[in-house]
Amino acid sequence: MERNVGSTDAVVRVLLGALLGVASLAILGDYVEAAAILSPVLGLVAVILLATGLTNTCGLYSVLGVSTE
Repeated sequence: MERNVGSTDAVVRVLLGALLGVASLAILGDYVEAAAILSPVLGLVAVILLATGLTNTCGLYSVLGVSTE
C-alpha cells in the first residue's frame, strides 16, 4: 500500500489514538462512568488510528483517492 498520510495527519492520528485508548481503559477500569459498549468501540478506533498513523497509510484514503502527504 502506498503512503497517503502526511506527517501532521499521522501525528494527530497517533495522539488521538493514544487519548482514545486511555479513555477506553479508563472506562474498562471503572474510573469513568460510561456505557459498557463504549470501551471496546473506543479501543478499536484507537488501534485503527494508531496503526494508520504509525504506518502512514489509510485504506479509506486509498478508496477515496485522498492523500495528505
